[in-house]
Amino acid sequence: MKRISLIVGSFLSLGLLMQAPYAMSKPAELAKPSETATVTPQMLGLPDFTTLVEENNPVVVNISTTKKVAKRETRQFQGMPEELLRHFFGIPGFKMPDQDNQEPSAPKGEQQQESHSLGSGFIVSKDGYILTNNHVIEGADDIVVRMRNRQELKATVVGADARTDVALLKVEATDLPVAKIGRSNQLKPGQWVVAIGEPFGLDYTVTHGIVSAIGRALPDDTYVPFIQTDVPINPGNSGGPLFNLSGEVVGINAQIYSKSGGSMGLSFSIPIDIAMNVAEQLMDNGKVSRGFLGVQVQEVTSDLSKSFGLDVPTGALVGQTYPDTPAERAGIRAGDIILEFNGEKVTKSADLPPLVGVTKVNTPVNVKLLRQGKEIIVKVKLTELDKAEQVANYENGESESDRLGATVEALSKEELDALNLPFGVKVKSTADGAASKAGIRPGDILVTIDFQPVKSVDVLQQILKEAPEGRSLPVRVVRNKRSLFLPLILGK
Repeated sequence: MKRISLIVGSFLSLGLLMQAPYAMSKPAELAKPSETATVTPQMLGLPDFTTLVEENNPVVVNISTTKKVAKRETRQFQGMPEELLRHFFGIPGFKMPDQDNQEPSAPKGEQQQESHSLGSGFIVSKDGYILTNNHVIEGADDIVVRMRNRQELKATVVGADARTDVALLKVEATDLPVAKIGRSNQLKPGQWVVAIGEPFGLDYTVTHGIVSAIGRALPDDTYVPFIQTDVPINPGNSGGPLFNLSGEVVGINAQIYSKSGGSMGLSFSIPIDIAMNVAEQLMDNGKVSRGFLGVQVQEVTSDLSKSFGLDVPTGALVGQTYPDTPAERAGIRAGDIILEFNGEKVTKSADLPPLVGVTKVNTPVNVKLLRQGKEIIVKVKLTELDKAEQVANYENGESESDRLGATVEALSKEELDALNLPFGVKVKSTADGAASKAGIRPGDILVTIDFQPVKSVDVLQQILKEAPEGRSLPVRVVRNKRSLFLPLILGK
């Protein structure tokens, strides 16, 4: 023990000796503020967002909603912030400051409590019209809008559209600051953008980033070509504005991709062009009217583009034309590739639904098609969107084809009627051959091969006998009551 003490003492003495010169030196003067010019973001080639934020903060509002929900027990955590409880612990009965995790309404007779949530929005007229997300206010019993000056006003819902997730609110006020509305169709990937909102209840939070991509199609959102950004967006930002560097609103922040509940650099905003179209219709009519064409489309892949004689994959391939629809009346057929709609290019299948949706009904528009290698233009007069039904096939027998690499069987008239098809044969099984390589599966209904109708098993065999070798042929199949095209390459 003594030896250890001596060693420790030696080290301590050595430490004191090493520090002595510094202890005896003259104390340094305290640092003074620099008198040289401040380095600005512009000097570094970066944008300065301060003016943009100062000018646009007043047009952003906080939206709080109250909803009656079934009462749940949470007493052991009472007093803790709700957003922290739900975010970090997932405690039932607590609400994130966003409507992304909505509580179910309380059934009649069940004990109730109030559920609160927060979101964002922005003012679009001096007399109190406000845009936000539908999911922010959906099912709310009470909506309160808080301005930048902390004034709180009760809001009513003018109208909401679940398909685009846009809602229009109204507060009783005059001479309010109004957001400048830009054009989302002029956005380009790489462009700087800024979001202002209320993430996790922290009001008037500013985040920035760039446009990562445009025209993103998300599941169940076929009518919205989303703007994808890397702007940090979190629960509570929903409904808030996305600004360009000119201080113009170009989008409404709507969704994030996250496994944790927080931002992962994948944020999605509704283009302002679509949102304002919806807002104007809600203001005028209280509802949204959309154009309906009546087709089912699929992507043109690289393999399919060769089958259709295209140099590069482009357009929306029509898999089905529904009966008694504008598309059928205009003569659009399965196998047509839609290249342009109403003067706008269709480069991928996801481009078509938003173009159709914003087109006025009962107004003739031009549609450019590629049909068996030739470009044609047809006129279509859209009707209002209805629920799409299904479409189009018939016969009897069974046959195995070595060239196709599949066993097929005929369908009875009753089976075809049930599928709403005039003709077609069913694939019973596939081997390691042309059919399986094309993606044809057991249960698929073969409808056409190289645009020739497969009216029976015998007709199929004749088509296969005469079909060219080694060339990609478009094959139309019906799978799970949906029509699609596949590229088939036959051997000898």
